[in-house]
Amino acid sequence: MISITVNGRVCACEEGEYLLDVAERNGMLIPHLCYHRGLLPIGACRVCIVEVIERGRSKVVASCVYPVRDGIEVHTASPRIREQRSVIIALLLSLAPGSTEIKRLALQLGADIPRLVKAPESDTCVLCGRCTAACEALGTGAIAKVGRGVTKKIAAPFDGMPPDCIGCGSCAHVCPTGTIAYEHTDESVSVWGREFELMRCTGCNAPLMTREQHDFLTRKGGESPELLCERCGKQGVARKLKTRERYLG
Repeated sequence: MISITVNGRVCACEEGEYLLDVAERNGMLIPHLCYHRGLLPIGACRVCIVEVIERGRSKVVASCVYPVRDGIEVHTASPRIREQRSVIIALLLSLAPGSTEIKRLALQLGADIPRLVKAPESDTCVLCGRCTAACEALGTGAIAKVGRGVTKKIAAPFDGMPPDCIGCGSCAHVCPTGTIAYEHTDESVSVWGREFELMRCTGCNAPLMTREQHDFLTRKGGESPELLCERCGKQGVARKLKTRERYLG
């Protein structure tokens, strides 16, 4: 166990923990976009920058990918950080002026679109990479960053409808700006220009997962998963336990 100082407060942590996790665990929130607790950190957006002082030297780091070391001093909103973070948010605002989340952060920091930057009219994507990371973590890799420079965007290979998409909606769920359109009804889900039929729980008939998702899990696990929702699954486990108790006396 080691200790670091964040905004004047001593915090206990494990060496190698990421700074953002330590700060948030101790109630000190650091603005971030690309970081998601369920995904490996990628340090893409740089919104979570903080100032670290170690052995008398100061440096600016992305807190989501910075492993802590014993005795460091951290400032999450020093004048230097507020100025640099404001510039980052201004650039993100120029990239995605239609994003409510980016507008909120810009308002907090007094940031505005740089005068020399021609902003798109309503784009909301900041290319943070959360959606592609989620898709990759599941093992489908249906979407990716394509293009270069100002033409870079999130899309399927060859810019068409992603053939490997299973309609799970993970990409839309982790998107911090609500860019990815995802529609869900009792019968189907729609995402990336495709519509997916939903399979239903064999216990209560509630919509459960897409057929493509079921087939993917079957291939990945080697056997077909039970078509039971969480509630019916728990009830089934409870019944099995009661039967076992009666059998054992």
